[in-house]
Amino acid sequence: MSYPRLPPLLTSFKLNAEDATGSRSAVYRDDRVVFALSGSSAAMHDAAVVGDDLTGTMDTAHAIAAAGRRAVVHARPGERDPDVDANASVVGLTTESRYDDPHDAAIAVRNVIESLPSYVLYKKIDSTLRGNVGPEVDAALTAAGRQLAVVAPAFPARGRTTVEGVHYVEGTPVAETEYAVDAAGPDSSAVADRFGGVDRRVTTVDRSTVRAGDETVRAAFRRAVAVGDRAPVVVCDASTDTDLATVAAAAAEFDVLYVGSAGLAEHVALPGEATDLAESTLASTGAPLGIVGSVSPTTLRQLDRVPEEAVFELEPTAALDAEADPTPAGAVERLRGGAPTVVTAATDRGAVEQTEAAGAARGLAPNEIRDRVASALGSATAHLVGEGEPSGVVLTGGDVASAAVRALDATAIRLADEPVERGIPRGRLADGPAAGTPIATKAGGFGVEGTIVNCLNALSPTDD
Repeated sequence: MSYPRLPPLLTSFKLNAEDATGSRSAVYRDDRVVFALSGSSAAMHDAAVVGDDLTGTMDTAHAIAAAGRRAVVHARPGERDPDVDANASVVGLTTESRYDDPHDAAIAVRNVIESLPSYVLYKKIDSTLRGNVGPEVDAALTAAGRQLAVVAPAFPARGRTTVEGVHYVEGTPVAETEYAVDAAGPDSSAVADRFGGVDRRVTTVDRSTVRAGDETVRAAFRRAVAVGDRAPVVVCDASTDTDLATVAAAAAEFDVLYVGSAGLAEHVALPGEATDLAESTLASTGAPLGIVGSVSPTTLRQLDRVPEEAVFELEPTAALDAEADPTPAGAVERLRGGAPTVVTAATDRGAVEQTEAAGAARGLAPNEIRDRVASALGSATAHLVGEGEPSGVVLTGGDVASAAVRALDATAIRLADEPVERGIPRGRLADGPAAGTPIATKAGGFGVEGTIVNCLNALSPTDD
């Protein structure tokens, strides 16, 4: 398979050789600083993916690397080990900023981007428009100095589409779905409204323009760049993979900040030569472990497909008490016995409400309840991995995935070649005491009813 050469505007990148051995170096394009690199060991990567949670960063980094690139995702940017990046052409980092104050989220994004120079820069946003979308994209544009942000959050394979500037989930405007009631959810279904507080021109490329082809879209980008002194934000309609491919092809001619979910990432061209991805995640012994933190209706339906005897639910008091051992009784024994085991924060809405009520009785705010539950599931993960020696771990929900990686004293995951399903990647822990453990991550709202079962099967030693 052949890969596209570096887009014209990127071929003029060069490293300032005079500064390369000093305490600070820089990447220039046409005598203009594009990236300031801290430290003498900074190196350009083919692509960097910056997301606001771990599961989203994982699926997007895998999508952008899937054409044949080695990729690693850092779950703890503040503890990033440069040695883990060795031979990785795609590097992902999560800022864990979805629920942060907008100002703090912007600073986190800026710091990460300034520390990670790359030819292709991808700002991953949630496919349901949750999070600090506007402030983070604005910060990314400022830090990277790109010409424009091309925004396409659609992921048609997962039911996310954008038509006439309105974003839909399975045909329903996103502000009318379960995602709108999330603490960081959108109050409007119009993508442009997520940039309402940003001091940049926001324009849209509608479906008829996209369907006219990449040259027509390219002309629309040129017009947007020509107006004003600040890099614009350009929101693009997309309801099919072909639409996303057209947007990506048009954007490749510009010095662009890509903004989207894993859908757009699948179509982004990278410079350089392709390589094989990481080795298979297939384990030889043990049974798969599932850790489920998301309580979205999609995930709860998926849990219903898991055999009842395999599911262990956290007790609300154990989940909320930092001093308690949250590991459900019997879970270690089942895992040691070679049977698939799933530990979850809740199996239905009633359990969710019970935990929320218990937290409120303790005087905990909703975000504190969410954090304590994630931490409890992380602790349970570390206990079960240490005592049960699973064949692999399935992590569902961004907060829980991050908490589990922290509890396992790891900082990064090296991605494998094949996902479990589209948008559900897998890899291996890159470091820490459990280094090499197979990992699969799933966003709460992703997948069909059999997805959690499919994830467990994919990490089973009997999987073909």
